[in-house]
Amino acid sequence: AKVGDVVVLTKALGTQVAVNVHEWRVRSTVRWTELMEQKVLTLEMAEDMMHAAACSMSRLNRHGGALMLKYGAHAGTDVTGFGLLGHAQNLMDNQEEEVGMKIHTLPVIANTSLVETSGIFNFRLLEGYSAETSGGLLICLPEENAKAYIAELEELDGGEPAWIVGKVVSNAERKANIVEDVKILPV
Repeated sequence: AKVGDVVVLTKALGTQVAVNVHEWRVRSTVRWTELMEQKVLTLEMAEDMMHAAACSMSRLNRHGGALMLKYGAHAGTDVTGFGLLGHAQNLMDNQEEEVGMKIHTLPVIANTSLVETSGIFNFRLLEGYSAETSGGLLICLPEENAKAYIAELEELDGGEPAWIVGKVVSNAERKANIVEDVKILPV
């Protein structure tokens, strides 16, 4: 990764939250009852979350990976079991240059952040540590190439969006972090 690169994420976060809520609903657990009693979600919202998660998990990263070379990506990783921030930190730890990553936007499956902030269960989604199943790619590429990368990926992936979520900065400690005033983007 190079100082000044932007960081692109190719899939929304929140699969762990959506799948767990689905399981709670199907099994009629205490957590599902709490979500209903606290009016955090409706049945339709829960079903929409699971549908979005299933669509995301079934979409491959083939196009996103193939376009990395075309658009001059300097570094990249997938986002899976360690969550967004865990994988971002692993990526920064393995760069030749002393760089870090500032994540300013968290695209999340719609309504997953409502579950996260309800106090019923902390998946650490908004802290960047919620595990993702078949998550997207986190790619560091020159800022001037990012919009074209996103546009071509969206076209190849049937209209599914990708987002600029951060920036690569000079950092002798090689730290990746989520900025204090992070933008939560429900999608």
